[in-house]
Amino acid sequence: MSTGPVIQFSDVYRIYEMGEQRLHALDGVDLEIGRNEYVAIVGASGSGKSTMMNIIGCLDRASRGVYKLEGVSVGDMNENELARIRNREIGFVFQSFNLLARASALKNVMQPLVYRSIPRAERKRMATEALQHVGLGDRLDSRSNQLSGGQRQRVAIARALVGKPAILLADEPTGNLDSQTSQEIMTLIDEVHDRGQTVIMVTHEPDIAAHCQRVITLRDGRIAEDRRQGA
Repeated sequence: MSTGPVIQFSDVYRIYEMGEQRLHALDGVDLEIGRNEYVAIVGASGSGKSTMMNIIGCLDRASRGVYKLEGVSVGDMNENELARIRNREIGFVFQSFNLLARASALKNVMQPLVYRSIPRAERKRMATEALQHVGLGDRLDSRSNQLSGGQRQRVAIARALVGKPAILLADEPTGNLDSQTSQEIMTLIDEVHDRGQTVIMVTHEPDIAAHCQRVITLRDGRIAEDRRQGA
């Protein structure tokens, strides 16, 4: 296990070619995030938040610069290695849940484990335990389209955590939820951090960012502010 930063950006750019124009979604970012940090990435629409999250999550690659995950350069990885990182090292929670609508909560949570060659009985046990942990032990057989928004996000969190990833990435995890449900979801995410996982979250909501120990503000693809706040 690396003793250095879990995530390290060194002069990272993400440049999109749009005809003759070049859009610098990330414009020379230097960043280090340590193990078990609880970080919010904030900024206006178009500031580079989602681009940064996609690169951290190995869903996209930097155009220039170096991104190291656990001390290893992600730019040197092939697609199979990146897929393995996404499946084993990083858990994703999205604003839109990204669940299989006609599959049960249990099957949705079991899905990431299929790619690990884990026997079905063990996958079912692990998924059941994850759903019980987020308070949905009585809804294992409910399809996602039978669940409320808050319940669907709980399923998404269980799916993200079932493989015990080192890092949880959450992109606007409360964006589609009412205020009470948002706080319930944030309590769950707080517990994830308390158990020792690194949590990185994109949000535009100050009360959600207030849960985090560190707030990074992006502006025009650059870090405009990086401040720590009370735990």
